[in-house]
Amino acid sequence: MVMKEQELVALVVDDEPDMCWALEQILQGEGFGVHKAYTAEAALDTLKNASHQLVFLDIKLPDIDGLEVARQIKATYPSLPIITISGYYYSDDPAIQKGLEEKVFVGFISKPFEINEIRNLIHRVIPKIIHPE
Repeated sequence: MVMKEQELVALVVDDEPDMCWALEQILQGEGFGVHKAYTAEAALDTLKNASHQLVFLDIKLPDIDGLEVARQIKATYPSLPIITISGYYYSDDPAIQKGLEEKVFVGFISKPFEINEIRNLIHRVIPKIIHPE
């Protein structure tokens, strides 16, 4: 089944409203509808109440560690791609490498990021969303 673009919905989870807004603008430009959550708890509730095809997840959240949230999301929604974002971790951090190796998340972006980094990662993940293996 091929999804139409307007059926693509992403969840952006970040405790910084400006970061949510920036990611929302990029995602909308790529044809996604966007839901936003500022805490891990709100993110988990949002996932229960609507279908999503992609999650952008900040690792440093006020209530639950983002890496733990990623594991919870993956346990409940195993095919949902998660892209983690952080200003505290770097791509070579052991916790990030482990999450990528275990396929808990499909990508990692460090803050500050370039818009093209986000777009390139979305385009790498989208074919897998539209045509799952």
